[in-house]
Amino acid sequence: MKAIVVRKYGGPEVLKFEDFPDPVPGAGEVLVRVAAASVNPIDYKRRAGLTKDFYPIQFPGLIGVDMAGTVVKTGPQVEGFSVGDLVFAMADNTYAELCVVKAAALAKVPQGLDLMQAAALPLVTTTGNQLMSATGIKVGQTVLVVGAAGNVGRSAVFTAKQRGATVIAGVLKGQMGKAKTVGADQAVATDDDTALANLPPLDAVADTVGGKTAEKLIAKVKPGGVYASVVEVPQNAAKYSSVKLVHVFSKFDRKTLEFMAEAVRDGKLVIPIGQKLPLSEAAEAQAAAEKGGIGKILLVA
Repeated sequence: MKAIVVRKYGGPEVLKFEDFPDPVPGAGEVLVRVAAASVNPIDYKRRAGLTKDFYPIQFPGLIGVDMAGTVVKTGPQVEGFSVGDLVFAMADNTYAELCVVKAAALAKVPQGLDLMQAAALPLVTTTGNQLMSATGIKVGQTVLVVGAAGNVGRSAVFTAKQRGATVIAGVLKGQMGKAKTVGADQAVATDDDTALANLPPLDAVADTVGGKTAEKLIAKVKPGGVYASVVEVPQNAAKYSSVKLVHVFSKFDRKTLEFMAEAVRDGKLVIPIGQKLPLSEAAEAQAAAEKGGIGKILLVA
């Protein structure tokens, strides 16, 4: 098969489109012909060696987390999947024409959802849902989603609205127009100190950005409230001992992924796709993704 092979850590230029041995499914595994993989921050952080202490690449190796495609073979002890099924998943080594996925970490694409769109969803929608779930937000409570214009943020906003919460979209000043498209009740510019100072007390914050803004926003959380983050927790968190801190790591959950994917299919949640590039142009795709601001980038196998 053709795949994006990595032989050393570095910039996008280390991503090489080459021949690589076809993977073989073992017990409980499924072989999928990849229709598309999507580019996520974890992919280029891993390529650069920023995750080598806990998520290294075994050189020469492959990268990639999201994928959607068609089942071409099932290994022993696989139940619930057959050749020809359209599937998607958070997996490993997805920048390739073929990918082996554990059946337990695989979901069927909801009928009516395009395979290309499905490839964009696994990591961001699952993370956004689980980030919001970590806040414990309830009907009638108010939550601020930081980075609401991003794909994880959009997914968190949707989840909060499904729970009956009042949602404030936290975005940069230049994104205030885009904030109207994410489904929140109101928006605030997180790079406007006056606007932040005027925020009401919050039951929770769901943070996808971190940094100095986080240090300002934790002060707005009510005693007993929750500050949940997929990045680092605020550096000044020790000053706010009455606020519960939760660091969220995304984990595959089939029901969550199917629920979020059905919402996209039904038009209740929008995950914008900015570009579709051939798998061979993974270096260009990652370079563009690192600059940000263009929506999800898909690598079409």
